[in-house]
Amino acid sequence: MEKKVPFHVMAKPAGPLCNLNCIYCFYLEKKSIYKKQQIMSYEVLCRYVEDYIKSNPSEEIVFGWQGGEPTLSGIQFFEKVIELQNKYKGNKKILNTLQTNGILINENWAKFLKENHFLVGLSIDGPEEIHNQFRLKIHGEGTFSDVMKTTQLLIEEGVEFNTLTCIHRYNWIKGKEIYKFLKSIGSRFLQFIPIVERASTCRLDGLKLVHPGDENAEITDWTLLPEQWGYFLNAVFDEWVKQDVGKIFVQMFDMTLAGWMGIDPPLCVHSRNCGKAIILESDGSVYSCDHFVYPEYYLGNILETSLSEMVNSEFQNNFAQEKSRLTQKCKKCKYIFVCNGGCPKHRFVYTPNEEVKQNYLCKGYFTFYKYTEPYMKYMAKQLQQGQAPANIMKEIQNRQKIELLNKVNPNDLCPCGSGKKIKKCCGIRSFS
Repeated sequence: MEKKVPFHVMAKPAGPLCNLNCIYCFYLEKKSIYKKQQIMSYEVLCRYVEDYIKSNPSEEIVFGWQGGEPTLSGIQFFEKVIELQNKYKGNKKILNTLQTNGILINENWAKFLKENHFLVGLSIDGPEEIHNQFRLKIHGEGTFSDVMKTTQLLIEEGVEFNTLTCIHRYNWIKGKEIYKFLKSIGSRFLQFIPIVERASTCRLDGLKLVHPGDENAEITDWTLLPEQWGYFLNAVFDEWVKQDVGKIFVQMFDMTLAGWMGIDPPLCVHSRNCGKAIILESDGSVYSCDHFVYPEYYLGNILETSLSEMVNSEFQNNFAQEKSRLTQKCKKCKYIFVCNGGCPKHRFVYTPNEEVKQNYLCKGYFTFYKYTEPYMKYMAKQLQQGQAPANIMKEIQNRQKIELLNKVNPNDLCPCGSGKKIKKCCGIRSFS
């Protein structure tokens, strides 16, 4: 009997349908695949909920609802979701996450999300002038004010939420500003997504933004440069590590610390393996990955084939194994245990005498890992000793104080007001 392996499904109940027209979105054009797009039918939904719970050996099953814009499916759709989950869950624990632009979230939605313990991922790119640059309505209006109203509503209703922020060619320089803004609106769990897209110069099926296998493509105008990604991460890290460790959680920092702890980073982008996070479209079609919804990566339809069969198929296993095929540069990199080559979607940089390609963002990741190495080592050691990684904030303050005191006369009176000389007071560690 085949051993069941845990896997995750990201379901798109409204497919690529969306009420926004975000310029950098890689999913809107998927409408060309689903020309008769519709909301997920009850037949597909029933099959999905039952199959996902029964096929997955995990005792805790996470249903991820994304899009497009999943709220276009309506509250009644998600009421059916809850009914079906309760019907089939048995002794398993069910969790739901909803990634949304927030535009349709009203009081009824907020109450439903709270009552059913949904974790909401809210897409917001920063302060108004940054957010409204790309996150636009169909007719070009900015969405910042709408998202702010939704944020306040979620807080008032007690709905747990995190924020997802896209980093691109035009906001990477605003790392410090974006981080402070997200803190100010109440976000305590932050995800930063590097926008990297290539546009085909010859594809004829209506899909302009391509996957790594397509050779004839050029970087889009909004795509982040590798150096910019590293700069952004370091700027945010500088703010976080001095005052917010243990209070604000940044996904990228959590994954990096996991690596330094000797743990395989749980996020697929940086884990050693992938292939266990598949995509379910509204018509029941299943694909290898969210970034590979192309005809070439079609696994089948849930109405005809079980999720377990598709996720464990030879095709999907081959897809997963591709992640472990690394360039010699990657294999020799001192940070390979943290990065693991990054997302396969971003591996399209040609390297001489190599069969595989390098991750486009490699230089940015390396810059970040090198900059944060001493901090990560300290926090990892604290955890290994049963201490809080937040201790690093006090350590940084102490070191800054010593550096400052090294620049002054040790015989001067200590600025702390004790009446003692600096070398006999706060500077004792520095001047001893």
